[in-house]
Amino acid sequence: MSEQKKTRTTVDIYGQQYSIVGSDSTSYIRLVASIVDDKMREISDKNPNLDSSKLAVLTAVNVVYDYLKLKDELEALQQKIKNEEG
Repeated sequence: MSEQKKTRTTVDIYGQQYSIVGSDSTSYIRLVASIVDDKMREISDKNPNLDSSKLAVLTAVNVVYDYLKLKDELEALQQKIKNEEG
């Protein structure tokens, strides 16, 4: 079994630099970081008095919420396709 090559990518999220190690391309890791940065800035604009820890937690909650909604939509579409085939 071959091991996937890991790459280290430095990204900037909300003014802080992070070194992320992963098997995805550098451009993909930068895209993910950009989305997190955008979401943090969006939440910060609406809640300018949040400290960075609370901002990070609210960002995580928002991202997981979006993920679960999309997952539910995908499962509903898969079920609809399955029902139409059967």
